[in-house]
Amino acid sequence: MPKPSRKKGGERIRIPYKYEPREYQKDLYNAITDGFKRCVAVWHRRAGKDKTLINIIAREMHKRVGSYYYFFPTYNQGRKILWDGTDKDGMRFMDHLPMAIREKTNEAEMKIRLNNGSLFQIIGTDNYNAVMGTNPVGCVFSEYSIQDPSAWDFIRPILAENGGWAIFIFTPRGKNHGWHLLQMAKRNPEWFVSVLSVDDTKAIPHEVIASERASGMSEDLIAQEFWVSFDASVPGAYFANEMRAAREQGRIGVVTIEPDLPVHTAWDLGIDDSTSIWFYQTVGREIHKVNYYSGSGQALQHYANYIKDWMNRNRVVSGTLHLPHDGSKRELQTGRSAQDFLKDQGFDVKVVERPKSKEVAIEDMRRVLGRCWFDEMRCERGIDCLQSYHSEYDEKRGVLGIHPVHDWASHGSDAFQTMAMVAKSYERALDQKKAEEFQALHSYSSGTKGQSWMGVINTNPF
Repeated sequence: MPKPSRKKGGERIRIPYKYEPREYQKDLYNAITDGFKRCVAVWHRRAGKDKTLINIIAREMHKRVGSYYYFFPTYNQGRKILWDGTDKDGMRFMDHLPMAIREKTNEAEMKIRLNNGSLFQIIGTDNYNAVMGTNPVGCVFSEYSIQDPSAWDFIRPILAENGGWAIFIFTPRGKNHGWHLLQMAKRNPEWFVSVLSVDDTKAIPHEVIASERASGMSEDLIAQEFWVSFDASVPGAYFANEMRAAREQGRIGVVTIEPDLPVHTAWDLGIDDSTSIWFYQTVGREIHKVNYYSGSGQALQHYANYIKDWMNRNRVVSGTLHLPHDGSKRELQTGRSAQDFLKDQGFDVKVVERPKSKEVAIEDMRRVLGRCWFDEMRCERGIDCLQSYHSEYDEKRGVLGIHPVHDWASHGSDAFQTMAMVAKSYERALDQKKAEEFQALHSYSSGTKGQSWMGVINTNPF
């Protein structure tokens, strides 16, 4: 039943305010009331996701006083979609928390405090550390499939400790962390699950979809946005074909760590941003990805300790730590570089050259992906990064931009780029060696043919 909220001065306002859930929205709207603490909803475009979720939060803020966070992929998306957004009838989403029940509104921080003391705030998962030290009791993750999944890892133990709830709602973006979450939820009776296409809701007439198709919307995007297909290619995804081939060829699964081979690492360095590290072994021409690790806001010592501990636990030796081109840059405060620090920690460290351009680097990454094998469990987050790495896409014009989107997926992809640059440097050196051996071989007047120069092709590439 709707809950009344007392306005200062005695007037009562009914919550939900100016909202009545559609028939297909009711199960999700009532899920928290029915006792579910975890919910995942995969709904098609224009199914009323955010309108439903803001009204769930409005209701719950009156049932339990506490902090409630609404996460979007970025801060700017949160402002554009929810804080400043309106429904098809022109009603602002935030008006479902009417001024009459608010004590204070902070426009700059997209924060609202109600008369009863509950706090609501919109957060971008591009800066989820902003909620560090807080104690939310309810969280919505909107468009979770394109969010940094680390935000959920951060919030999860807080909600588990205080009995809070979380709702994830999104449309598919390939088989990434959103898809993994949905599969887990389907197997877990403690999770509420809702998957709704246009055939389920009847909210979007097929004539509207036909019009979108006629105006240039791709079939993959139509399948993804209206029929919630996880098999459709993500628009602008750089490595969609390569990652699909890796899965179809069985190169994403269980990868055994070879105890007699060193484990190399390839890095993307960040301070405020995430630092990401791929762990890999080379087995002939194959590159075995045996682990992936990322963190945010940590000093280099943290990553050095993690690598040492991981190598000890898996009883392998550390190979070369490959840093991106800025790994040799000295910090103004310390006068030392990441390369200097890690060498002092006892590692063999090399800094790779800077790629000529991002376009060239992406082609180098595509080329090396065909040789990669991924341990699906230990590299899950890194695989998601590669599958989600994409260029800007203008849905209205149906065209791709020329630059990659800088988001959570770019860090793991940039670490993979470091490894691709290592492979490229080796192949260039290998080509030079073959050319020199070939020239020396054919300079003999005896005509003796070489026996082994082609064998260097199968030498360990790193």
